[in-house]
Amino acid sequence: MAKIVWTEKASDHLQAIHVYIAHDSPVYAARLVRALVKSTAKIESMPLCGRIVPEFNDSNLREVIFQNYRIVYSVAYSQKTLPILAVIHGARDFTQAFLNEWEI
Repeated sequence: MAKIVWTEKASDHLQAIHVYIAHDSPVYAARLVRALVKSTAKIESMPLCGRIVPEFNDSNLREVIFQNYRIVYSVAYSQKTLPILAVIHGARDFTQAFLNEWEI
């Protein structure tokens, strides 16, 4: 079983989501962030359950969808970890947001 590791970028995304939503409802912001984190639990036992990110068509770059958010992670067969790379709202231009932050 692989272990989920949140990258600094993905953690920053969660924090930004929390801050933005907390302006209206701190309680809902905390609930949403907890739910986003919990939604990644299934990939520990089934890393390939997420769909391949269609913008990149790379079988090692996958995502799970939770509500309006895309949670992107990497599947590396030689490692025992699954790094969560990004949490991006579905309304954003995914390619622009992802590439700008990761400089791929």
